Amino acid sequence: MSAIASDAEFTLRATKGRAPNVFRRGEWVPMREYDENEPVDFAIVGTGCGGSVLAARLAEAGFSVVAFDAGAFYRPLEDFASDEAEQEKLYWLDERISGGNDPLEFGSNNSGKCVGGTTVHFQMVALRFRPEWFKSRTALGYGHDWPVDWREMWRYYAIAENDMKIAGPVRYPWGPKRGRYPYREHELSASALVLARGAEAMGVKWTTTPTASLSAPRGEAHPCVNRGFCKIGCATNAKQSMLVTYVPRALAAGAEIRDLAMVGRIETGPDGRATGVHYHRDGKWRFQKAKNVVASGYSIETPRLLLNSASEKHPDGLANSSGLVGKALMAHTNNAVWGIMNEEIRWYKGPPSLAVCEHWNYVDEGKDFDGGYSFMSQGPLPTDFATTLVENEGPFGADLRNWMAHYNHMAGLKIVGETMPNDDNRVELSDEKDRLGLPIPKVTFSLSDNDKRLAAHAEDFMSRMLEAAGGSNLFHTASTAHLMGGCRMGDDPATSVVDASGRSWDIDNLFVCDGSLFPTAGGVNPSMTIVANSLRIADRIIAMGKRGELSQSAAADGKRGA
Repeated sequence: MSAIASDAEFTLRATKGRAPNVFRRGEWVPMREYDENEPVDFAIVGTGCGGSVLAARLAEAGFSVVAFDAGAFYRPLEDFASDEAEQEKLYWLDERISGGNDPLEFGSNNSGKCVGGTTVHFQMVALRFRPEWFKSRTALGYGHDWPVDWREMWRYYAIAENDMKIAGPVRYPWGPKRGRYPYREHELSASALVLARGAEAMGVKWTTTPTASLSAPRGEAHPCVNRGFCKIGCATNAKQSMLVTYVPRALAAGAEIRDLAMVGRIETGPDGRATGVHYHRDGKWRFQKAKNVVASGYSIETPRLLLNSASEKHPDGLANSSGLVGKALMAHTNNAVWGIMNEEIRWYKGPPSLAVCEHWNYVDEGKDFDGGYSFMSQGPLPTDFATTLVENEGPFGADLRNWMAHYNHMAGLKIVGETMPNDDNRVELSDEKDRLGLPIPKVTFSLSDNDKRLAAHAEDFMSRMLEAAGGSNLFHTASTAHLMGGCRMGDDPATSVVDASGRSWDIDNLFVCDGSLFPTAGGVNPSMTIVANSLRIADRIIAMGKRGELSQSAAADGKRGA
């Protein structure tokens, strides 16, 4: 058996069979498994940054919870190899139709299919939103205001960073003052030092990137050993993904994680309220009764599930009286500039994004665009970088080998660029069906003129910075990463899908808790904002239970123990 959690208090170990063993009250016990025919308090669809956090907090508050994931429950120490191709099992590679003027690339950079979700293969960048972004319409004149005050989010960021033991600098140079990160910053890699040198030459601030990778021991997990396989599954448990943080907490508190279970439809009763979920597991469709349902499948699968759950009382899909389910899908522009350095870099060593510059997130002067962007040092693995070369520069055969001969002497800078919430960018159901008979999602995405101006500004600035740091033979690549939006939260039922608690305006026992809630995208990686927002929503739901505002909840009086 191998322990897959990093904190001894919440350690679990996965067995060769279905259910992991959980270390609870001083002994190893099997994971609790709930009866399908008995309604649980919460059925949560998805175990990424939204679902796993909610599962942990609700189970700890005494609610009965079953969290579903379409992917497998992996054991990092045994199931994650230092092999790029083998680790593709972590990506959501199910068929999707992608269109628009700038079709999104799906798979490795946009979603995950395993317990823990995309965080199992994310690059661990742990940044906070600029405070003004939570009121971007009011404060900055674009997008939509969040129904949340930044100070409330700041409190939950601090909780999330402590739960995940984020390693970061003593003083973060942008935004309001914050407390120290729980773990010390990582030592800078050679590729990170390139960004630092360029930033200083350009006269802008830079810092070590706050990272969800251990810089000191935590329980049974040792610190990062700089293997560089961060974009895929971490085989040493240094990466503080949901798989080794909130999922073990959920299990220790009595939640069930039901893996290899694809939820295809939320059932509603004659009164229009949710009664449970239909899911496919072990070769057949099953049904789990639930008093409350939470969609936490992220910005493609959550709208898909809500739209596919249409009923007589909800003919346009669940939570869709506003007509906004699936609309205003956002993705970050992920354009990059690459160059050859005189010195040896060996950029594959260590976490790839160990240095960051947020200058253009916090400075509004000198821009010809709304929104902002950050950019970070890069460290792609060989196959990943070769694919980038072929797709953008077109070398093949001997030309590709010549390019790859520079691999150990290369450096790169890549943006996380904000895009505007455009209702034409959307998720719909196509007429085509997948292997389970579910409608394949059809995704339409086009960059706005503002998005293109932002990307052009970033490419120019990063090019000058990389040249100032000693780079030559520069070339650019264009891509996207991260998904947000599709089920916007807000204060008005006419202009949003759910309220500030993630609760559907239309169905009082249906919630959404994931990145699809984002009204705006911001110019930083979204993971920490999803986690912080999920912690906030969890506390609101727990408070509802204590006030008796959750229908039929077994924990409504707040007295049931974990």
